[in-house]
Amino acid sequence: MNLRFITPTLHGVADYTAGLGLLVAPFLLGLGESSAMAVWFSVATGLAVFAASLLTDYKLSIFKVIPFEGHLAIDLLVAVTFMIAPFAFGFEGIDAIYYWFNATVVFLVVALSASDN
Repeated sequence: MNLRFITPTLHGVADYTAGLGLLVAPFLLGLGESSAMAVWFSVATGLAVFAASLLTDYKLSIFKVIPFEGHLAIDLLVAVTFMIAPFAFGFEGIDAIYYWFNATVVFLVVALSASDN
C-alpha cells in the first residue's frame, strides 16, 4: 500500500493555500504576543512559498525551474525551520504553537507527497 497519495498537482494546491494562510493567519490569530517576529516570519515564509510554487516544475507553476524533488527538499527545510523557530526566536504561547503546528503539517505533506507526475 502506497501512502504517498498527494500528487504534484494536489501538492501545488496545498502550496498556494499554505502561502495564503501564512500571509493571513498571523493577523487573524493575533500572533506576536511573545515577539513581532512571529508575525513577520510567517508573512515572509508565505511570500517565499508563493515564489517557490511559481518556480516549481508542476502543473500549477509558471516557470518550472525547480524540480519537484527539490521543492520537497525546500519544504522539508521549512518544516525543520518552523520546528526550531520558537526556540531560536523565543516564541511562546500561541506563537510557538502556530509554528509547531505548521511544522507538523508540512512534515506530513512532504511525507505523503508522490514525486512522480
